Amino acid sequence: MVVKTKKSVWSKILSQKYLILMSFPFVIWVFVFSYIPIWGWTMAFQNFKPGLSFSQQEWVGLQNFKELFLDHDFYLVMRNTLAMSIMELVAGFLCPIVLAVLLHELKNKYFKRTVQTISYLPHFVSWVVVSGIVIQMLSTDGGVVNQLLMNLHVINKPIEFMGKENWFWSIVTTADVWKEVGWNTIIYLAAIAGIDPQLYEAAKVDGASRFRQIWHITIPGIRTTITILLILSIGNLINIGFEKQMLLGNPLVQSHSNVIQLYALNYGIGLGRYSFGTAVGIFNSVVSIILLFSANRIFKKTTGESVM
Repeated sequence: MVVKTKKSVWSKILSQKYLILMSFPFVIWVFVFSYIPIWGWTMAFQNFKPGLSFSQQEWVGLQNFKELFLDHDFYLVMRNTLAMSIMELVAGFLCPIVLAVLLHELKNKYFKRTVQTISYLPHFVSWVVVSGIVIQMLSTDGGVVNQLLMNLHVINKPIEFMGKENWFWSIVTTADVWKEVGWNTIIYLAAIAGIDPQLYEAAKVDGASRFRQIWHITIPGIRTTITILLILSIGNLINIGFEKQMLLGNPLVQSHSNVIQLYALNYGIGLGRYSFGTAVGIFNSVVSIILLFSANRIFKKTTGESVM
């Protein structure tokens, strides 16, 4: 029985040898750029000095991690990171689903394609350009938003949106949703396209309204896709990057704009504390792995869906 199993495995490998050969370059790429750099994590346990060999570095154990957890700014940074991550998770996860369902319900194909194209074009625009657009629109000197609110007599004088700490998270989240909602919608539209059209025909015969068709056919039809993307999003909860926070932030909102990646850049690499920056990166990676496996385990028990 064992021999048959081994033969069946080898026969499958031989039958798919060309696919395996095609995957080799990508496996090598992942190994070189994702696994070999893990060796650099040793810097977090050293007082790393550029120019010295590995054997000459001073080992400090968990000293860098102790400094990290004793730093008051670290907890402020984690608050900002989690707050913006959760806001972007909720808004950035729900909006593409809603947009995909609405586009699917459109009967005019040309209008549907036009809206879809316009919605995903911002994805290809860099955050440098997007941040410039947002700052200009919210500017007190001729900004579109302030001009509109003043023309509608909602306000009497311009509001300094970019200088208010409590509004920074909402501004970043709104800008991120506008930039990525169309691109993320493509995945859900592809999933909806795989639903059997006969289900909708049968629902119409039974007298189901369009809302009922969405609720009982469309949403359940893309449930697997929704679950998998939600698990991956939770795994990347604190990996929100730093570009938008750095470009949209300013000294007036620094207490709300500093996130963990920006913290590692400024207090680690920026000050030449490479070991400390590496420790921040390790903490970020470990938390992401824990969140990913925890979310996967919870969804596997509750819905039966998982990514591994």
